[in-house]
Amino acid sequence: KTELLLNSFSYTELNKNPVEGFSAGLIDDNDLYRWEVLIIGPPDTLYEGGVFKAHLTFPKDYPLRPPKMKFITEIWHPNVDKNGDVCISILHEPGEDKYGYEKPEERWLPIHTVETIMISVISMLADPNGDSPANVDAAKEWREDRNGEFKRKVARCVRKSQETAFE
Repeated sequence: KTELLLNSFSYTELNKNPVEGFSAGLIDDNDLYRWEVLIIGPPDTLYEGGVFKAHLTFPKDYPLRPPKMKFITEIWHPNVDKNGDVCISILHEPGEDKYGYEKPEERWLPIHTVETIMISVISMLADPNGDSPANVDAAKEWREDRNGEFKRKVARCVRKSQETAFE
């Protein structure tokens, strides 16, 4: 099937040319639709030093539709809901945004790969979007008390991620 080839091609490419800041692999070698990624907290951000585990679940009609991404490691971030689900434009269904917030070209396009998703997620960690939060409490703290309560909660997540990274 085409999507299996695309998935495995992307997987093979990633292993040949790893991108700085993350690694990716299949959760189960027999299931190309479920991946595990490790994201290293970007330097010079509150997430620096963290090792965050997440799962990417691809739909059967990938690449026409985006995968879902969920952090398994606890993370405190305005664009990650409290269940770990990542909410960024690139992972939103293609086409028009019914709320008029995002342009179609900011949303999912079939040219995106695991690599472009990971680059977007690393960028999201470095620069949260407080205008469109998935975690309203984290967004409020990020806006109002970035160097206080927000920083403390992120630091706790970073420490926890280091302790559980290779379990």
